[in-house]
Amino acid sequence: MKPGPIVAMLALIGVGLWLVLQPTFARESYDVAVSIGAVEILARQTDAGMEIVAPQRLAADGPLTPAGFDALIRAERLAWAERPGLERTLLGLFNITSWGNFAWVGVGLLGQAAFFGRMFIQWVVSEKSRESQVPELFWWFSFLGGVSLFTYFVWRVDVVGVLGQSTGVVIYARNLRLIHKQKRRAARLRISADPEPGEVRQPRSAS
Repeated sequence: MKPGPIVAMLALIGVGLWLVLQPTFARESYDVAVSIGAVEILARQTDAGMEIVAPQRLAADGPLTPAGFDALIRAERLAWAERPGLERTLLGLFNITSWGNFAWVGVGLLGQAAFFGRMFIQWVVSEKSRESQVPELFWWFSFLGGVSLFTYFVWRVDVVGVLGQSTGVVIYARNLRLIHKQKRRAARLRISADPEPGEVRQPRSAS
């Protein structure tokens, strides 16, 4: 086995882990976590008062007194309760904080659809030939699904998902590379086996 795919796999694992863990390490420590719908408010106690760590839209106001922090929490809960019921249901279902996050959810759903599609295609091809086969399209759908899910899990800060897709993406890409190399070899063999126009090949003598 060539070392290239293994090096690429390790490199992608390293990049994925860095993308997932870097925001966690960069986040400041906190003492209080309050979940309001799909929003989590993190704060820490300082000499100046309660300092909001996340989300950033609330941290811009600076430290709050305990009474001010309680008032902020009540206001956020009221704002969440005033949202339409369907909106609260959908945001809570997908564990997101805004409609814009649905774009990332779409990336994850695209990956899952591609993974289902690859198995469906493989099943149909195998049924038609009456034997188990893995068509090239299987690997293309696998690669598309792997890249989509890798991106989605990075956004979700999901270490387990990133590790699972890091290795898969390289394997899918390597299989596509091997298939294309095999096609080129087969094309060269066909060219060398077919005589040029007007050329008559002498049959090989039996030895």
